[in-house]
Amino acid sequence: MTTRVLLATRNAKKLDELRRILADAGVAGLEVVGLADVDPFDEAPETGATFEENALAKARDAADATGLAAVADDSGLTVDALNGMPGVLSARWAGVHGDDDANLRLVLGQLADVQDERRGAAFACAVALVVPGAEPVVLRREWRGSLVREPRGTNGFGYDPIFVPDGESRTSAELAPQEKDAASHRGQALRALVPHLRGLAQT
Repeated sequence: MTTRVLLATRNAKKLDELRRILADAGVAGLEVVGLADVDPFDEAPETGATFEENALAKARDAADATGLAAVADDSGLTVDALNGMPGVLSARWAGVHGDDDANLRLVLGQLADVQDERRGAAFACAVALVVPGAEPVVLRREWRGSLVREPRGTNGFGYDPIFVPDGESRTSAELAPQEKDAASHRGQALRALVPHLRGLAQT
């Protein structure tokens, strides 16, 4: 018998990523489903001041609406020279939600006069697990690096083409998907959640 876990997303790549991570960890007995697999419900807008607040709100909404254990994430880019912005505003930094190219170009413009050694940044991801009747679990992980001046690579999205992880010469968008999974902020956060999900599979 399997336990259904709802990952509060319609992004097929995120669903595949969590399924891969659970399989690699040897976790059996869980069926990961997405928002397309459950009855529609009202999803609250992301109004939290932190990634943790947004992830928890999304997971709570999903668990309350479906009665399933629910996982949600919120992530974005934090730039040292911009005092941690765009942060939770990463997806709409240029004013329109999801305009990756405009967001990327705005950040590059804002950093045009910043020297290379001061272009530190991190991708941050918070994941939340809400199980009806239990205390929620919220975890955050970061992927440190720096920002280059021109986009490179086609494997990523968002700010991936200008983000070079520490210890790398390639941008995140030049890494193979498996390499990115192993190192990325979301991959780290989801792997940290595995022990909690493993416990769910055993209940």
